[in-house]
Amino acid sequence: MNDTVRVWRVRKNHTWIDARLHERTQTRDVELQFFYDGTLVLARQCATRDAALAQAEVYLKNLERAGWNAHW
Repeated sequence: MNDTVRVWRVRKNHTWIDARLHERTQTRDVELQFFYDGTLVLARQCATRDAALAQAEVYLKNLERAGWNAHW
């Protein structure tokens, strides 16, 4: 089974970026995915869910510094 969960969304100038966790239960790996207006633009493998969430938080803080606003 595969599970994908949105972690956060930011918006700027009518554009949005989502961070999502894609967990594969059979292989137990976690992929942190970033979508720009619905298109997958970056994916990173992480050892654990906690590591993926920590990495997502770093990206979020950097985007907020660049003027993106959190939006659910």
